[in-house]
Amino acid sequence: MNIPSKHIENAVEQLSSLPGIGKRTALRLVLQLLNRSEDEIEQFSRSFIEMKQNTKMCSSCGNISDHEICSICSNERRDHSIICVVEDIRDILAIEATESYKGIYHVLGGIISPMDGIGPADLNIATLVAKAASGNVTEVIFALSPTMEGDTTNFYLYKKLSDKPIVITTLSRGVAIGTELQYADEMTLSRSLIKRQPFQL
Repeated sequence: MNIPSKHIENAVEQLSSLPGIGKRTALRLVLQLLNRSEDEIEQFSRSFIEMKQNTKMCSSCGNISDHEICSICSNERRDHSIICVVEDIRDILAIEATESYKGIYHVLGGIISPMDGIGPADLNIATLVAKAASGNVTEVIFALSPTMEGDTTNFYLYKKLSDKPIVITTLSRGVAIGTELQYADEMTLSRSLIKRQPFQL
């Protein structure tokens, strides 16, 4: 792609480094931004800088937040005795969109995947085990994507939690096997949460 401006080419390179954005799409976006006023561009740029500087990870569950504790963990109307274990923040957004779940979350930060060099030590598992042993938790829901890696992680977590005084459940298999949880439609995800079942080996 022959771009007659180094500045535009640099902007295209930066945008196309984002997942799902190719060079042609990036060029179309850059040319659209070029037509905006300097104030609009400054505001646009500032929003990303402020996001990077001010967004925190909740110290309790690992969700994104503007504060030390996220809005879900700090909400007294949520049921803090039920923990829904998810792979990453996108899964929280998907579940919250169903408006079917009233407990809290625990973000693992990934799933066990030997092929990618990700083992249990790389995930946020120790704090989940500590929460389950605290006596304040009655149920832990495994809400990981129904893939081989997700099932491997479920199995590992079950082994870690099975001696704790809690009920361990998993999403109903209404979520298709082999699909990413974040891409499940809201109705399917909602039914899977409502009809969750005990986790079995």
